[in-house]
Amino acid sequence: MLRSFGFALLAASLVLPGCATNPLAPAYDVIVRDGTIYDGGGGAPYVGDVAIRGDRIVRVGGDIAGAAATEIDARGLAVAPGFINMLSWATESLIQDGRGQSDIRQGVTLEVMGEGWSMGPLNPEMKRLLVERQDDIKFPVTWTSLGEYLGFLERKGVAPNVASFVGAATVRIHELGERDVDPTPEQLSRMRALVRRAMNEGAMGVGSSLIYAPGNFAETDELVALATESARCGGMYISHMRSEGDRLLEAVDELIEIARRSGGPAEIYHLKMAGRDNWNKLPQVVRRVEAARAGGLRVTADMYTYTAGATGLDAAMPLWVQEGGVERWIERLKDPAVRARVAAEMKRPGQGWENLYRGAGADKMILVGFKNETMKQHTGRTLADMAKLWGKSPEETAMDLVVRDGSRVGTVYFLMSEDNVRRQVRLPWMSFGSDAEARAPEGVFLRSSTHPRAYGNFARLLGRYVRDEKLLPLQDAVRRLTSLPAANLGLQDRGALKPGHFADLAIFDPAGIADRATFEAPQSYATGMRHVLVNGVRVLRDGEHTGATPGRFVRGAGAGRCA
Repeated sequence: MLRSFGFALLAASLVLPGCATNPLAPAYDVIVRDGTIYDGGGGAPYVGDVAIRGDRIVRVGGDIAGAAATEIDARGLAVAPGFINMLSWATESLIQDGRGQSDIRQGVTLEVMGEGWSMGPLNPEMKRLLVERQDDIKFPVTWTSLGEYLGFLERKGVAPNVASFVGAATVRIHELGERDVDPTPEQLSRMRALVRRAMNEGAMGVGSSLIYAPGNFAETDELVALATESARCGGMYISHMRSEGDRLLEAVDELIEIARRSGGPAEIYHLKMAGRDNWNKLPQVVRRVEAARAGGLRVTADMYTYTAGATGLDAAMPLWVQEGGVERWIERLKDPAVRARVAAEMKRPGQGWENLYRGAGADKMILVGFKNETMKQHTGRTLADMAKLWGKSPEETAMDLVVRDGSRVGTVYFLMSEDNVRRQVRLPWMSFGSDAEARAPEGVFLRSSTHPRAYGNFARLLGRYVRDEKLLPLQDAVRRLTSLPAANLGLQDRGALKPGHFADLAIFDPAGIADRATFEAPQSYATGMRHVLVNGVRVLRDGEHTGATPGRFVRGAGAGRCA
């Protein structure tokens, strides 16, 4: 009875925030005053206040009476829920710098990781390779499970909240290594158990990345088995599909089949039509997704707001040469017979693999990430530039780059149509993800370049496509940065400005928000974001990071109850 009475008092304090024990204490910790409120639901904005106590929103509406320890003047500014980055690669950058500057300065308050690979579960060999393959950022691996990694980030101190899918490739490597083999029934059973364990720890679902080795080696039935375990625990299947180019429609069909057979929702990572020959496929993709949705399947997508992607030179070479891991790939590329075969296959449409080299061309491939100190001088050059410098064919040059650098070599590929980007941002079931780290233009982050999406993806949406091109109203853009991805992830108390929700807020100037990063100078902060709060703590004040690190491990629906 005493415990129930305590909960009743707590509930009453949320509803009646003026009833403080100390009559001299402020009624609230924070009040955001006189902003234009975009509550995340997509409805018309209105001018009002938002009151916060502790880590929760307690009132939203008109002129809120009472004092606060901190008041934020939001006149002329948009007040929105914090943005959700549906595809973040902040896995290592937050270990290096927990401030998450490039995303916080765009209003991102939740980083969702796990595109195919996740930071757990790990076995001893995976831990060894994770350390051995590190590039500029160095760190010890002190965790084993995915939940332990996310808890490590929270304890270390990070500004944004963090969440993750469990990687389909990660559980495959855990049991099968990096070989092109099918799991036995016993191995598949252990893989399914690893998914259940990760879901119980708080994973958002299962993420796959099917153009890369060893993720590509998984057949549909294997993915259905893993997605079924995720669905039973309230999770989502999310996928970098098997093709975004020549076999795009077949890949969409596979994702829809996995959703249907697993019984859970599914999302397409960074939807695109890669390669000029495939630009006309967007209407067919939309028809497939919308037919599935009309049939009762929960199928959605996310995207980044650029016409170039970024990955490695592994996406320019056939998968057979990469089997067994990067070390065996490099060793094979030293064999003249293997090199001749790889070069010939790079020139043709990929047979069972995604040939981004052919989709972009050597003159539209920018080299941005090297591991070897002696190779960093070539950062920013195109593959065509390097071929001319070394006096070799682009195919031979790509192979030499991998061998000399001892890595996959980070590469930007120009593949997409700006017209398709414009059409996609208007789709009502589209969310957004940077597909990049959360960086800062300082220290270790200056040792390599990056794609401008790391600094500008969300600001580019709000500035270029919403304000300047008027492709969609601001309230709908905010909905698709907040409540839509929160609902897709099954989050009950984030993604909206509502009493009882966590106090994650993005406060920005709609007339001034803009991306400043370019492909020539990608490490430039976006502008226009004035204040950001995470769990009620201000991490951005007047456009500058406060140094606060209140981010938390946000757990999925199956946490603690998925046996």
